[in-house]
Amino acid sequence: MQPVLEVKHLSKVFGGRRRTKTTAVEDVSFVLGAGECLGIVGESGSGKTTVADMIACLTAPTEGSVLLDGREITQRKGKELRQIYKEIQMVFQTPVESFDPRQKLGDGIGEGLKNQGMSGAAVRKEVERLLSLCGLPASYADRFPHQVSGGECQRAAIARAIAVRPRVLICDEATSALDAVIQREILLLLSDLKERLRLSILFICHDIALVQTFCDRMLVMHRGRIVEEGIPEEIIHRPKQAYTKKLVDSIL
Repeated sequence: MQPVLEVKHLSKVFGGRRRTKTTAVEDVSFVLGAGECLGIVGESGSGKTTVADMIACLTAPTEGSVLLDGREITQRKGKELRQIYKEIQMVFQTPVESFDPRQKLGDGIGEGLKNQGMSGAAVRKEVERLLSLCGLPASYADRFPHQVSGGECQRAAIARAIAVRPRVLICDEATSALDAVIQREILLLLSDLKERLRLSILFICHDIALVQTFCDRMLVMHRGRIVEEGIPEEIIHRPKQAYTKKLVDSIL
């Protein structure tokens, strides 16, 4: 499988003085293949979101590198960084908070398209197509985030993320705020989009059972490090680490 994303020896230390330093991520390495869905699981504070933020260039690593199609991206600035933001998009845990409450959903979805120079009429048409692709009526472009349900708002957030045609979609606890039925619907949507758009997905989640149903491979993180890696079924049925067994036992 051709790698789209390569993470090499990534570390992140917060704080300036020795006594106040906190190591959030330590020596993390992995590969995300083209068209693959890779899950990262672990408890709160395990470093999952910090890894995602470094990959998305939202925070700089203390050490290590991230390669997108073989290009190092952690030191990019200006125009080059804006291009990376197009190629790597994120979907967050709380979709309502990820939208500007003063903007209609259509404005939020179309913002990236406008920044690329698309005209107003063309943006509206594309926004309506994206909403339809994500299972929402075109009329939802005229609704505000607080006027739709959590699941509908997450569909709109996914529409916004795919508007700029990214190579990699990072879902950071994108289903954890939703009930079980809506979770399954969102996962079906993501699976469909992955195939249609040839997306590679990094799926960050604390629910190991959910990762099992959705991901091709899984990484287990604990205290900033990867402690286990493999096919979800193998990890769940034959965990090698005590921490992984603890996560598995929590779903039984």
